[in-house]
Amino acid sequence: MAKTEYHIYVIELSKKVFTENRRFREANPQFNGVLECVYVGMTSKTPKERFEQHKKGYRNKKGHNLSSNIVKKYGSYLRPSLYNHIKPLTTRAAALKMEEILALELRRKRYAVWFN
Repeated sequence: MAKTEYHIYVIELSKKVFTENRRFREANPQFNGVLECVYVGMTSKTPKERFEQHKKGYRNKKGHNLSSNIVKKYGSYLRPSLYNHIKPLTTRAAALKMEEILALELRRKRYAVWFN
């Protein structure tokens, strides 16, 4: 059986998310409007498949919503230049940690970032 690989991905969001979503705005006080608003996530799917799930409002077999409302409403497209340097990870825990590391790194660079 093949081992599960986890991928980190970044989705560019419409800048409307900053003006329309209070929680997003409060999470990004460093944002100056110059760079983009982005969502950082991790998945066992390909980043493209996961982006499509977000946009369609994907629910699993138990009916749980697995898509981010922010991505569903404001997601524009994948930004591979911001994540292609990260190799697939072999554990979910490592992927979650890398998601947080990348999100905070982008936030330090003054992107407005949402991640779970």
